Amino acid sequence: MSLFLKNANYLDCRTLKFTKTNLLVESGVNGGIHFMDDERSAHIEGEVIDCQGKIVTKSFAVGHHHAYSALARGMGAPEKNPENFYEILKYIWWTLDKSLDREMIEASALSTAIACAKSGSTFVIDHHSSPEFIPGSLNIIAKAFDKVGISHLLCYEISDRDGSEKTEEGLEETAQYLSHRQGLVGLHASFTVGSKTMKKAADLVEKFDSGFHIHVAEDSYDEKVTQEKYGKTVVERLKEYGVLDSSKTILAHCLHLSEKEKEYVRNSNAWVVQNPDSNLNNHVGFFDSRELGFRIMLGTDGMHSDMIRTAQQAYFLGQTFDSIDVDSAYLRFRNVHQYLRINDFSGDGENNLVVLDYKSPTPVKTENFAGHFVYGLQASDVQHVISNGKLILKDRHIETIDEEDVQAASKEQALWLWRRMRI
Repeated sequence: MSLFLKNANYLDCRTLKFTKTNLLVESGVNGGIHFMDDERSAHIEGEVIDCQGKIVTKSFAVGHHHAYSALARGMGAPEKNPENFYEILKYIWWTLDKSLDREMIEASALSTAIACAKSGSTFVIDHHSSPEFIPGSLNIIAKAFDKVGISHLLCYEISDRDGSEKTEEGLEETAQYLSHRQGLVGLHASFTVGSKTMKKAADLVEKFDSGFHIHVAEDSYDEKVTQEKYGKTVVERLKEYGVLDSSKTILAHCLHLSEKEKEYVRNSNAWVVQNPDSNLNNHVGFFDSRELGFRIMLGTDGMHSDMIRTAQQAYFLGQTFDSIDVDSAYLRFRNVHQYLRINDFSGDGENNLVVLDYKSPTPVKTENFAGHFVYGLQASDVQHVISNGKLILKDRHIETIDEEDVQAASKEQALWLWRRMRI
């Protein structure tokens, strides 16, 4: 059945040009949209949504997420108060990911997918870790996202930190998943990935024509240990293994790079993803885009699923620590679509739309939309969301799954997770 948006004030997400029109939305992955006048619209059959007074534009996408962290909200303090970034990993996130089982992974993925939809995102690039439940973990997440209606690009976080058996399981899970789904080759960070593992990951990238998804210099600890172990900076080491060669590669964070490393990144095909909320939470520093080039997109790093909030945080922090204005903040917010398009990933076609019920006391037009985006727009303005031509959020209500059932199951799984973590 076709979906028809009448009386739409359509905003082209690239040009920011507004068009008063009616929209016929094709169904299916990578479908399109058709502009129609009132006469042609009178003969359309299918579900109709009146968008009078609303803004209709392309939906959003998350450039770097950790769905496995969804059950962490509200949990107690760790057994030891972390004093640095390594201890944050050791006592919080590496304790959490080792405690995950099938049910927790599924609950986390469903909760994350719902949160993304309600915040206007229909595509998620996710980085997963569950060392005690690796085989099949990516399929669990994929099926959960599919159930809600969220397209995705997943990877498993390969690392040597839990021993060679877990490393091999991570490599095998990656190979199994990439054999039948689009995805990436995930690595934790240089300081936890040995030379043999790095080479095996590079072989997987070549075999499946994929890219890497890796944390890069999120904290100075990554640089320090990498140079101690391998006699190279993080980016020098990644360059040696071809990590920078693919336009599918995602470098998350990139906070503590030398000028030479920034040059390597700038002159490479890789994309950088900025995660301002997570960087603040972990006290690791502030992102500076200068000398990194223009292939920069935004992610939430598992802190939440609200990409509008992320873009606004990047802008306001950038007034002190970065070179950014309202236009470049909006561009970073939308760059994820460029990443997906040039690499031929499916699921982010023109028939992914969001209807915004944005009430402004001032005029909204092409020339000032970026300013409204930074200073006015909120996730609560998201009224309807269309994913691959299917209405998955209608009047702020999830249409594809029972949200109350998911919340009840998630709460139960969160309690089990916290008990396992002894928090």
